[in-house]
Amino acid sequence: MKRIVLILAGTVGVAVFGALVHGVLVAAHLSEPAAATVYGPTARRVWATGAAVLALVGVIIGALALVRSVRGMGNYGRRGAVMALVTGPIASLNGGLVLAVATGGPGSGNGVVGGAAALVLGLIATILGGVVLSRPRRVV
Repeated sequence: MKRIVLILAGTVGVAVFGALVHGVLVAAHLSEPAAATVYGPTARRVWATGAAVLALVGVIIGALALVRSVRGMGNYGRRGAVMALVTGPIASLNGGLVLAVATGGPGSGNGVVGGAAALVLGLIATILGGVVLSRPRRVV
């Protein structure tokens, strides 16, 4: 039963993430695919990918810190929360800058999909870090 719940939760999480990235692209007026697709890495794609990886690391660290704070382990996840609060805004800012300077949609070589992913994941990392730091420490 747990396995089915985890699979469903993962599927819902991926769908929500995809919907949020699409929403960011629509809001930035960059949802239209490019007329000519560019293949291979470009400077902006590398920038966007780096920001997205940084944001993903922040989300993972924030999620682990949340687990530690719930279980009452170590320093209650405080160090991980601070790392999530540092990496999240940096990645969100870089993702927003990628979207701001982009001149085309997905496939144009401007890294708009990676920028949107970095923006969404950076916000999630920031929220996770804030949730962990706002949890009261358990007094024994």
